[in-house]
Amino acid sequence: MNVDLSRRGFLKLTGAGVAATSLGAMGFGDAEAAEVAHVRAFKLTNTTETRNTCPYCSVACGVILYANGDWRKDEVAEIVHVEGDVDHPTNRGTLCPKGAALKDFIHAPTRLTRPMYRGPGADSFEPMTWDAALDKIARAMKDDRDANLVTANEAGVPVNRWTSTGFLAASATTNETAWATTKVVKALGIAGCHNQARV
Repeated sequence: MNVDLSRRGFLKLTGAGVAATSLGAMGFGDAEAAEVAHVRAFKLTNTTETRNTCPYCSVACGVILYANGDWRKDEVAEIVHVEGDVDHPTNRGTLCPKGAALKDFIHAPTRLTRPMYRGPGADSFEPMTWDAALDKIARAMKDDRDANLVTANEAGVPVNRWTSTGFLAASATTNETAWATTKVVKALGIAGCHNQARV
């Protein structure tokens, strides 16, 4: 079958084809609508991003926590994703298996979220407030220091040494926090201070 098509007719037919294809590509076709229908939004778009430190070991890897809700606005914030912090100088975005599974640790039903206290003779722990726990710790430290502080050695030289209490510092902290912790501990006179990072 011969089609008698002039040059002008060919250009008109080609122009119509380009116009139809362009309209379909701009979203006027059924194929484009079907494509858009199954594309989901990024899951982290509306989350609150918080940088933190992995709690597992003394490497102190940086992590980014993504939460639905903003804890800074007194909203309930539920952690939905955890990943390594690429800007952190220690791990540069990588995480070990424990750090990669940090979300499961956060949502574990057995995770402690408040201080627990077992009184003398009790067989179980009871929850208490942070204020009550810190007051109890401060009172025990004050009583022990008053009773056991060595103010001078045998030669009469002032030493202000508190040897009946030790301090185990957190190793997954910044250098600045470790420095401040050491200053406070030494100012109290505690001789036994240890840190996993050997600060």
